[in-house]
Amino acid sequence: MRICSLVVPAGFSIFFLLFPIARAETPLAPALYVFGDSLVDSGNNNLLPTIAKADFLPYGKDFPGGVTGRFTDGKTVADFVAELLGLPYAPPYLSLLKHNILTGWNYASGSCGILPETGAQFGKCLNLDNQIDLFQKTIRRDMKRQFNSLNELSDYLAKSIFLVSIGSNDYIINYLEHDLCNISRIYSPQAFAQHLTDRLSGCFKRLYESGARRIVMFEIGPIGCMPIFTRKLKPRGPCVEEFNQLVSYFNSELSEMLKGLTTSLQGATFVLAQINKLAYDAITNPSKYGLTDGTNPCCIAGIDGTWPCIPSLSSCPNPDQHFFWDAFHPTQAAYSLISTRCFEHPSPCFPTNIQQLVQV
Repeated sequence: MRICSLVVPAGFSIFFLLFPIARAETPLAPALYVFGDSLVDSGNNNLLPTIAKADFLPYGKDFPGGVTGRFTDGKTVADFVAELLGLPYAPPYLSLLKHNILTGWNYASGSCGILPETGAQFGKCLNLDNQIDLFQKTIRRDMKRQFNSLNELSDYLAKSIFLVSIGSNDYIINYLEHDLCNISRIYSPQAFAQHLTDRLSGCFKRLYESGARRIVMFEIGPIGCMPIFTRKLKPRGPCVEEFNQLVSYFNSELSEMLKGLTTSLQGATFVLAQINKLAYDAITNPSKYGLTDGTNPCCIAGIDGTWPCIPSLSSCPNPDQHFFWDAFHPTQAAYSLISTRCFEHPSPCFPTNIQQLVQV
């Protein structure tokens, strides 16, 4: 299969919720392990030979620690979930400040995807299988010596939360690059969705075999509403609905796949964060959610505003009123809203919210 060669910015999956964050006073789970792409990368790409980086201002302008490599103005959805669980933010696994901790790690890598070829045009990134390899390495080299027995380690892993957000790059910088990638000539939209979920299913089984039991997977959001597409293609409506339809096939397959894994893998609970419709509504009706702008990015770069932020670029003064931070990623405000909703409300997370998941 031919590898794509165009250099384009990292993609995103969308998260959205409704209420302010309140950190739990005592941890509700022993650890949070994070896997995915630039939506949840906390700095791994800083240490990889890739151009897909966010280690400069204005990225991180609203984050307590300043610039960290997060692809937004402040906290990601993984950070807010950590706060709600009463845990520290999961540090990037590739951090130079390696130390043994048992509250979780972040393995996510901007521009990567489920498929190994996705994101290769940027340089080196960690696809989902790479991330799981590193998690298994963590268990072998770091975790085992910190527990008195394998049963104690298994209990710790079984009670930890595993958060996964990945897949949008497999569309944005792979399937939709018709002139540079031939994968859309090989697979119909429906067949490609099946191809992705088949590979993802294998990844989830690897996590299960490693000890994971409580796994939260986010849908791909309405990518057709991203500024990279709306500002370039200028659809009649607010979004490029053809692109939204593409990921709807994946989300449908994902739902059935996770139900099947919960049934077949003893003791496992797979939660699907069904956020696509909610995100679409927030983008097209921002005032319902306390926002004033659901379409324009706060950080506008490039002649047509379809780039990610560039170093030292001025951003808007009110990112908390925008859904999009740059042409690809939501703001901290959007992440905050979705995190609370998935944590403590009956929807959009199915069949249980995260607060209930920790009690399973």
